[in-house]
Amino acid sequence: MPMPLTPEHQRLADHRSRNIDWKLWGPYLSERAWGTVREDYSPDGTAWDYLPHDHARSRAYRWSEDGLLGICDRRQNLCLAVALWNERDPILKERLFGLTGPQGNHGEDVKEYYFYLDSTPTHSYMQALYKYPQAAFPYGWLVDENRRRSRLEPEFELMDTGVFDQDRYFDVFAEYAKAGPEDVLLRLTIVNRGPDPAPLHVLPQTYFRNTWSWGYSWIAKPEMHAEGPAAILANCKHLPGQWLYFDAANTASGPLAPELWFTENESNAARLWGTPSASPYVKDSINDTLVNGAEGRLNPAQQGTKAAAHYHLMLAPGETVVLRAKLTNGATATPFDGFDPVFADRQAEAEAFYDTVQPKRLSDDERRVMRQAFAGLMWTKQYYGYDVDQWLIGDPAAPPPPPERLEGRNSDWVHLHTSDVLSMPDKWEYPWFAAWDLAFHTVPIALIDPDFAKRQLILILREWYMHPNGQIPAYEWAFGDVNPPVQAWAAWRVYKIDQKLNGTPDVAFLKRVFLKLMLNFTWWVNRKDQAGRNIFEGGFLGLDNIGVFDRSAPLPTGGYLEQADGTSWMAMYCLNLLAIALELARHDPAYEDVATKFFEHFIYIAHAINNVGPDHRSLWDDGDGFFYDALRLPDGSHFPLKIRSLVGLIPLFAVETLEPDLLDLLPRFRARMQWFLDNRPEMVSSIASITTPGEGGRRLLAIADRAKLDRILPRLLDPDQFLGDYGVRALSRAHLKYPYELNVDGDVRRVTYEPAESSTGLFGGNSNWRGPIWFPANFLMIESLQKYHHYYGPDYRVECPRGSGRMLNLNEVAADLSRRLISIFLHDESGRRPVYGGAERFQKDPQWRDYIQYYEYFHGDNGAGIGASHQSGWTSLVAKLIQQSGGASE
Repeated sequence: MPMPLTPEHQRLADHRSRNIDWKLWGPYLSERAWGTVREDYSPDGTAWDYLPHDHARSRAYRWSEDGLLGICDRRQNLCLAVALWNERDPILKERLFGLTGPQGNHGEDVKEYYFYLDSTPTHSYMQALYKYPQAAFPYGWLVDENRRRSRLEPEFELMDTGVFDQDRYFDVFAEYAKAGPEDVLLRLTIVNRGPDPAPLHVLPQTYFRNTWSWGYSWIAKPEMHAEGPAAILANCKHLPGQWLYFDAANTASGPLAPELWFTENESNAARLWGTPSASPYVKDSINDTLVNGAEGRLNPAQQGTKAAAHYHLMLAPGETVVLRAKLTNGATATPFDGFDPVFADRQAEAEAFYDTVQPKRLSDDERRVMRQAFAGLMWTKQYYGYDVDQWLIGDPAAPPPPPERLEGRNSDWVHLHTSDVLSMPDKWEYPWFAAWDLAFHTVPIALIDPDFAKRQLILILREWYMHPNGQIPAYEWAFGDVNPPVQAWAAWRVYKIDQKLNGTPDVAFLKRVFLKLMLNFTWWVNRKDQAGRNIFEGGFLGLDNIGVFDRSAPLPTGGYLEQADGTSWMAMYCLNLLAIALELARHDPAYEDVATKFFEHFIYIAHAINNVGPDHRSLWDDGDGFFYDALRLPDGSHFPLKIRSLVGLIPLFAVETLEPDLLDLLPRFRARMQWFLDNRPEMVSSIASITTPGEGGRRLLAIADRAKLDRILPRLLDPDQFLGDYGVRALSRAHLKYPYELNVDGDVRRVTYEPAESSTGLFGGNSNWRGPIWFPANFLMIESLQKYHHYYGPDYRVECPRGSGRMLNLNEVAADLSRRLISIFLHDESGRRPVYGGAERFQKDPQWRDYIQYYEYFHGDNGAGIGASHQSGWTSLVAKLIQQSGGASE
């Protein structure tokens, strides 16, 4: 392995070898624990209502914690976060606010402005920004106005309320630096951006996750107490002797020492349920003391399980105040000696580390987009604790959950018991893992921390996640839902990235992943091929609103869907596992046999989707030159659902090339492959033939042969159909003029092109695949085009865009598509970022315009960000696109 290049590389090496635990502390604290399935003990599974935002400040969470700009240890025993009050808000700002799914006119939606600006992989340096209005936060207005609006109207955003007018807000920068693995420094830099003096209460808070209130005798209650006027000593079983020091703030009026306030992180039963609380010192005591002037709510003995250092600031216009804190595992008489030099060193080391990651030719703007994408990936790590069996039966100290739960959500997943740090899609809108999102996260993560990327892929396949029957859990809302099987693709990509970075192939990782993925592949074959003909279903498969039906629900017509995308995902899965098996066969010939299995299985699937026999029509429509889902009715009749969507493009993802030298290296595989081709010619007649060598003598395995590719690509590259200025749309724009309609017993169902939020609640509130641009699908399309180019070579050229007269080879088409996606985030010729659409403050204000949000998906026509605003999980694939493009600037 190459020697570490920078101090951050050395930290990663030390952590990987388990010499030093540099990742003990990190941003593993969620931004929302309320409204989650884990905290839902209702009889009807209404998670949004059971523990709403209004309860969050008063109610102890059962399974996890949340906080603002916070950190915790990897088991979330002890948390450190920020609380704020502007003397106008009705509550202390301890966590981010947003609309629940039922409240929003387009589903759940965070209504705050915050940005992840930097983080190294070991979190040796991190920076984030929260913008806090000086006016009263308009909680009620946001709820009422969004409830009033229809699905045909845009969301009502915090910016629309005018609370940021005249720059009347505070910038709150939170920075963390590690002097050592258990020596964490916090620096809060607060700026009054407004034209007038403004008060601000800042309360760095520390609290134990409540593990003691649920009736388990072996769990001891932790404690914290004051050690002098500005120090707290916290002790728990797994983290004894944690010292938290607070420095006096240097303000314009002189030094300002904080006050230490203590309470318990336990529920306020009186407020929540009208029953007496066991103690006056409860979770919301600090809130009630500060905001409501309540007396007797803070523990005068200065001890408890939750504490805050209270700073009362008055900031002049433009004034900056810095607050400092230190969390360490030992007492010290001089906690702030060397504080600022540590920050300077860690910042310099972060720059040096990312200089090795980012290509030299990048423009400053490309560097900014790439760096903040990595920051988002690192900040959205989260501790995820959930024991489904215990959640179903309830806790000893609580009333038994309603019996309906035992037959309800996730009741078939009693084996799932997690206590891990996971890469989350978004710690507010999706504060739980999603299996196929996670696969995409690992590709850009591998560029900076391949060890973490590999561990994430292994983790999701472990026994306490994967069902005993081989199914991979989809996501917390319904573990039994089915996501596209992209884990093999991700593992193969991460393996290759890691090999390139470190110079050595991690064959052990590849074997571990491969063996578990074979179990999952078998589950797919046994559970999702209803007729046993290699045509797969799978349900919605992430494409929430793509069709006329909710594909995860029973069809109103009866029967079932034969899915072009489900079948193609399985063909792609075969090819991914084939590629892995062939790589492993380089090191162990025993894998040649299983490689043969996946080669043959791919042929069966590809044959089925293209030509499945006299009693079962192909999912390829030769008249239209496109793949479609087909509806199989109870009477055996069958007809295609002619919606031109990603469903018909996903077959292009099932493509792989075989190098001639690899085939020469594996004679048994080559011999079996040749036997199959010689003796089953009918199976390969309608797919991309492996019998004809292409560029460099390579062989091609693909669902779409040259004739089909010639039919699909003109649609893909047509600006009036799939190709937008900022990427490939999820639905053909032709459906704007020609909607698809299906009459089901007098009920006319309709699919039309919708480039932004969905106007239908068919599947989720803000889930829309009817026209927007999605990064994961576009990323896979780019890779697929590159693979086709690898076989067909530079002489295969297509018009791109269609109607332009410009002829490009497929590698150039892939580069063009990559450029379109990257341009969503970059300043254009007029200085505007397409991602921010018509949000003028983000386009023009120097205090906003260079902070990037990585949305869930993007407007199909203008590239504006839509959906979850911080889904820097799979959208951080933009960092990989920038890295492999090498940069657009000279």
